[in-house]
Amino acid sequence: MAESPTPRQMVKDLLQGIAPPRPLFLPIVFSLGARVENLPLRAFLSNPTKITNALRQIRGRLPADGITCYFDPCLEVEALGAALRWPSDDQPPAVCWPASVRKGELPRGLRSPEDAVTAGRIPTATEVIRRLNSLFRDDTLLMAGVSGPFTLAASLLQIGEQEWVDNDVSSSALDLAAAMLTQTSSAFVETGAHLILIHEDVLPRLSHESADDWVNRLSPVINIIRFYGALPVLLLTNPAAVCQNLELLATRECEAIICPAVDASSLAGGAAADTAKLGVALMPDCLPPDPALMERIVNLHPVMITTSGDIPPAADVKELAALGAEVRRCR
Repeated sequence: MAESPTPRQMVKDLLQGIAPPRPLFLPIVFSLGARVENLPLRAFLSNPTKITNALRQIRGRLPADGITCYFDPCLEVEALGAALRWPSDDQPPAVCWPASVRKGELPRGLRSPEDAVTAGRIPTATEVIRRLNSLFRDDTLLMAGVSGPFTLAASLLQIGEQEWVDNDVSSSALDLAAAMLTQTSSAFVETGAHLILIHEDVLPRLSHESADDWVNRLSPVINIIRFYGALPVLLLTNPAAVCQNLELLATRECEAIICPAVDASSLAGGAAADTAKLGVALMPDCLPPDPALMERIVNLHPVMITTSGDIPPAADVKELAALGAEVRRCR
């Protein structure tokens, strides 16, 4: 019997358009580390030593195909100049702009993407990747999350997908977001990340023109990620937005793995034509998935199974490990 390829070999194959013999199992498990280290989340996110120690311990209990080195939806917007409001030290923060900044307008005084990549907690994230790259000499994949263009632009403009309007301001916000995405992703892959999760939490209904524009904005960063031998993954985290856009996106040329989110009531992804570029993202609060949903997912033959967001700190790691064993048996 031929040996099964390692996770890193599967990434190399995927970059060549070759589907792996089984899905990669890559749940996003990051903030759970604060519980492992018995630290408030706020302190954990800024401490590369504690993050590295926690991820090593999680790796010992959860034999996934990769480690989430850093995943925080506020990472780039904070680096660009936003303040974060923490409801408590253990709860995720919210983005906070001065009262003078009106909804739908770009705030003044933002850092340039070139300066922002060295600000905030982005250096913490790159340091974690660097340390784990030196610690793990096996074939474990090192992953990191970055905000997609619409998601970061919406955060800068303080709007949601239902409020999105195509105009000069939103176009400028998308330009800035795409440039920041390129800078952050470049820093991560240069440090040693093997897989970049580009998460689009905000995705308005796209037209043919706006879909082309979105893919064009993503192309430079996807090319840079691939140049470093890393795998770009487009993580579409809102099942409703996925359902209304995926058929349109499936007709666009995109050199990334597309991972639509699925939930118990719908299974997005059927419109994707190239199964060597299709993954699936499970909803973190619905794990493990019910057997019927899991069967439908397996029948899609996805190249990877991840989650649409960070696994909650209270998650049962044993259940995640059992799900990983089930995924590894998929053929």
